[in-house]
Amino acid sequence: MTRPVIISCALTGGADSAHMNPAIPVTPEQIASEALAARKAGAAIVHIHVRDPKTGKPSRDVALYRETVHRIRDAGTDVIINLTTGPGARFVPDDTDPTRGGEGTAMATPQERVAHVLELRPEICSLDIATMNFGAHAMVNIPRHIEIMAKMISDAGVKPELEVFDLGHVVLASRMVERGLFGAPPFLQLCLGIPGGAPATTEAMLVMRNALPPGANWSAFGISRHQFPMVAQSFVLGGQVRVGLEDNLYISRGVLASGNAQLVERAVAIIENVGASVATPDQARSILGLTGAAGRAQAEPEIIAA
Repeated sequence: MTRPVIISCALTGGADSAHMNPAIPVTPEQIASEALAARKAGAAIVHIHVRDPKTGKPSRDVALYRETVHRIRDAGTDVIINLTTGPGARFVPDDTDPTRGGEGTAMATPQERVAHVLELRPEICSLDIATMNFGAHAMVNIPRHIEIMAKMISDAGVKPELEVFDLGHVVLASRMVERGLFGAPPFLQLCLGIPGGAPATTEAMLVMRNALPPGANWSAFGISRHQFPMVAQSFVLGGQVRVGLEDNLYISRGVLASGNAQLVERAVAIIENVGASVATPDQARSILGLTGAAGRAQAEPEIIAA
C-alpha cells in the first residue's frame, strides 16, 4: 500500500461545459496555467483538450494545441503531457435521414484526429476504444479507425492511453494488445459513470480490472459526485487515479471547484491518508514505460522552429 500512485488531471474536457463553472480554462494560456497549477498540486500527468477562445466550445484546432503545449513546455515543467484524440467521433443521426449526420455531428478522419499528436509528440495521448451511446449522441470508433490511429501514434513514439468505458471495450483492447497494436506495457483508463457506459461502482471497476490484458497499467475515474469515491476505489484495487474539471465541476455538494488544483489536492489527501505516496512525473514515466526526458527533448526542435 506504499506504492507511488499516479494522479492524472483532465483539465477542461470536450463537453460544452465552460458556462457551468467559471474555473474551466478556455484559452491556451488558461489551460497551460491550469496544467502548471495541477502539477504543483501533485498531478504527474495533465490530459488536454482545447477550446475556441471566443466561444468556449470544444475545438480540434491544431494551432490551439500548439500554443497550449508550447506554453507548458516553455515553463520548464516536468509534467507529462497527454493530448486527447477523442474529438471527431460524435454522430447524431439526422431525424429525416438517419444515414446522414444531423445537428451536433462532429466526425473526422483518423488522420485529422491525430494531426496535433503527430506534430507535437506528447509522451501520451488518449485513444478511445469505444463505440457506444454517449449521453444523447453516439461515439463511433470502429476497429479499423482505432488501428489506423494506433499505428500513427506508435510511429510517432507516443504511448496511447486506451480509454475504455465498458467491459466490452476492455475485451476489444485486450485483443488488440494480443495482436501487438500497442507497445508494452499497455496503459488503460477505466472511464466510469458516463451515461451509456459502465456505472461508477466498485463492481463495475472490479470486473473491468479483472479483464485487463496481462501486465497492463491502469487508471480509473468516475464523473461528477463519483470522482473522489472512485479515486479511493481505484487505489484500493491497485490502479492509478484521475481527477479534473473535465470529469467533475464540484469540490463538494453544491460547491463549485475553484480550479483543477483543488481537485488534485483532494486526490492527494485521499492517497496520503491511506498511507501511500503520490508519484512524481519521473516515477510515473518509470511505471508506464515512457521515454522520460528524452521524450521531451524529442519535441524541442519543433518548439524552436515554431
